[in-house]
Amino acid sequence: MTDDVQTLVDAIALGSIYALMAVGIGLVFGVLRLVNFAYGQLIMAGAYALALTNDSPVLLSIALCFGVVLALSVALEFAAFRPLRGASPTTMLVATFAISYLLQSIALVRFGAIGKIVVVIPKLSEPVTIGSVHIRWITLVTILVAIGVFAALTLLLTRTTIGLQMRAASIDAETARLLGVRANAVITAAVLVSGVIAAIAAVILPMAVPERVLVSPDYALRETIIVLVGVVVGGIDRLLSATLGGFTMGFAVGMFSGYLPSTGAWPFTSSVYLDSAVFMLVILVLLLRPEGLFARGRRTAVERL
Repeated sequence: MTDDVQTLVDAIALGSIYALMAVGIGLVFGVLRLVNFAYGQLIMAGAYALALTNDSPVLLSIALCFGVVLALSVALEFAAFRPLRGASPTTMLVATFAISYLLQSIALVRFGAIGKIVVVIPKLSEPVTIGSVHIRWITLVTILVAIGVFAALTLLLTRTTIGLQMRAASIDAETARLLGVRANAVITAAVLVSGVIAAIAAVILPMAVPERVLVSPDYALRETIIVLVGVVVGGIDRLLSATLGGFTMGFAVGMFSGYLPSTGAWPFTSSVYLDSAVFMLVILVLLLRPEGLFARGRRTAVERL
């Protein structure tokens, strides 16, 4: 019974991390109609910034992480996303694949394949014992941050001028321009907000693992693939359904990791059956609910975001 509760708590924590990443990916898709495969490399860049400043004050290290991720987000927007604004979704998707592997190659050449150790706030990795269940502080922080980020983004999109303009640009950028919306500025703002969420994930993700984490060029790539699958499974056309899809995938990975034969430490186990079980579940969901697990039937353009 104790092991079951512990597995449940760990699965909720992993689901919260994946939900946080899904919010950032879903926001960019909602505004740009772009599935950003390079999102994981933003997290990787932030994690490298943390690893290279391990000896610096924590606040300075985290500030540098945010600065690197936001600078990279703006660079991608002006160098890749904006020039391809009128291209087909397939072209933009292929471009994000290319950007992802370009950033990985740059990290490989600059930092090598061995990886850098990252330590953010060690005290958050300490456990709180409730009965016989061990809940680390970072688990509680992750859940609260994920809920807070989603709530703040919902308020931004529904209660602010810039949020309403983001929604207008996501529906029809050309018509929004005719009505006075500065579509490019609004889209850049959405990319920056997504970058902020990526930076938060870059800070939280290394602390989710009980041991010290090695940041390598392919860091966060596997998590990004699973989150992208979760966004599709949940329903990519709405931010809420995409976020719930990301949480569901993380929760499923956490639960399967707890019960299937595995080697390694949670949550990044190399379970013998983990990937097969997770993607069999995905196939089953897509067969039964091709429009998305949390989608409410067919959507019109007005209902995006």
